Amino acid sequence: MKKIAIVGAGSCGTALAIALGRSRNAHRLSLWVHGADVLAALRDERENSVYLPGARLPGDVQITNDMGEALAGADIVVGAIPSAHARAVYSAMLPHLDMQTRAEALIFVSATKGIENGSLLRMTEVASDVLGKTLRDAGSERGLRFAALSGPSFAREVARGDPTAVVIASRDAKAAACVQEEFSGATLRLYTNDDVVGTELGGAVKNVIAIAAGICDGLGLGHNSIAALVTRGLAEMTRLAAALGGRRDTLAGLAGLGDLVLTATGTLSRNRAVGVELGQGRKLQDILGGMRMVAEGVGTTAAALALAQRHAVEMPITEQMHAVLHEGREPRCAMRELMERKLKQE
Repeated sequence: MKKIAIVGAGSCGTALAIALGRSRNAHRLSLWVHGADVLAALRDERENSVYLPGARLPGDVQITNDMGEALAGADIVVGAIPSAHARAVYSAMLPHLDMQTRAEALIFVSATKGIENGSLLRMTEVASDVLGKTLRDAGSERGLRFAALSGPSFAREVARGDPTAVVIASRDAKAAACVQEEFSGATLRLYTNDDVVGTELGGAVKNVIAIAAGICDGLGLGHNSIAALVTRGLAEMTRLAAALGGRRDTLAGLAGLGDLVLTATGTLSRNRAVGVELGQGRKLQDILGGMRMVAEGVGTTAAALALAQRHAVEMPITEQMHAVLHEGREPRCAMRELMERKLKQE
């Protein structure tokens, strides 16, 4: 029986803990919690009333705010924290990863959909930079494998048991197959993929496009506008991924098109909700000030645009979203700019 440690008890981490209780294999599960209010709610009521109210954790999931206790004996570690905190949390893991005595490789799964600002690293690259480099220096790199979990998966629906299909991407085929087998069950189906670049960039940049789709809603625009936005958004997501070594077919699958459609149109989407309020005239700082959960697309926009500029990739929607979010451009002006660009072939 394998132990799976989930680091991060937001909506994603909580939903994964619930879903893994339904997987085809029995597990030992631990959930590392940062916030004191979330920890108290989970211990007292087995419910994450802060991030996922109404969803109850199985009684055998270990709840802890002690990183060493959470990671002890883990075979698979899932990082489910906001991208802005990933490096700090991964650094906190280091003293508790005893790789020298392991019989099998530890698999680290990133479930975070974002790009680190400044470094412009994807989340598995951040994990490798923090964990992998340190373990390489200690002569035990062979004991750690990295994978990315992505795809269309609202946490509330995962926790509720709605059938959900996602992707586990890793350059290590055995690691991907292991996670696929351990996580899959009656309500969660995993497909394997070796395109980590395309999988992670799809999961990150779709949040930017979802903000733009929300702006369309907030401005009162109809289905024509949103369909065009989503389609052209997929095109620029694909251009960026391909420029960085990802595959176009990955962006046409669950980690690209699937996740984009969900996040750009679903009412549970935090990124879309930010866009709706921007379109209705609210200021970004006021919108974010009223949110406990993170809308990753706000931070990802600047990083995605910087990546695009570094690799000479045209991303007009991302460019306009950056102007709206960080330069004060009016949403309606941004939409007009997109429509009045130089005419071209599709």
